[in-house]
Amino acid sequence: MDLDHVALATRDVTPTLELFVGELGGLVLFGGQGPGFRPMQVRLGDESDGMTVELLEPWDTEHNDFLERFLTRNGEGPHHLTFKVPDLAAALDRVGTAGFQPVGVDVSDPDWKEAFLHPREAHGTVVQLAESHHRLETRAELLEHVRTHGADGHPRWWPETPPPGARHGLLRRVVVATPSLPATLGFFAGLLGGEEVAAGEGWVELAWPGAGRVKLEHRPGVPPGIDRLEGDIDGPASEHVVAGTRLLLAPR
Repeated sequence: MDLDHVALATRDVTPTLELFVGELGGLVLFGGQGPGFRPMQVRLGDESDGMTVELLEPWDTEHNDFLERFLTRNGEGPHHLTFKVPDLAAALDRVGTAGFQPVGVDVSDPDWKEAFLHPREAHGTVVQLAESHHRLETRAELLEHVRTHGADGHPRWWPETPPPGARHGLLRRVVVATPSLPATLGFFAGLLGGEEVAAGEGWVELAWPGAGRVKLEHRPGVPPGIDRLEGDIDGPASEHVVAGTRLLLAPR
């Protein structure tokens, strides 16, 4: 199992692209359209370091209004975490045995099978489990393709991005607040396979093979779920709000 990306819901990707690409030198990977939403992904890192952010805009809401309802209820902000699995059926057996009840299970597309864990069970955050069988399977293959041919669009709906900035921002981790650190650690480490790589008073950081990281913070009195994103940058420390989500960047 591998942490593939964090998804943020927004009504307009333009300001986020101006920051991610125009200031931090991120790379747009691909995007497309589906009933109710249109996604695109940006890499803040390289083949072996950093993380990917997926941006979601409402689209074709008359056929599916799930994202519009989310934005109306919650405003812009974190929407879900996606974990890639080699075998979705086996993953669903595992989570079912652990007492979880997946929703939105869809195995109709042989190239993309998915299921979700509700925030009530996933400690405040929607978790997507996905089995993918696309042509560009590894991150290195995908990044090489994009650098050579540009981002894939099905269709390319997002605005023209600015020239890549030179400050080279790198997304390091997603920070999740929780009132119960042991229970949340059991979920992200025990069920989702995160490896503990650092810990301190009231927090634990987990990593997955593709360099994605989640930091769990004990925060009594704070709603559970994604609190912020953290990374580093060539230059002074800075703080931003992107798609309704705090992004803290520390100098390298």
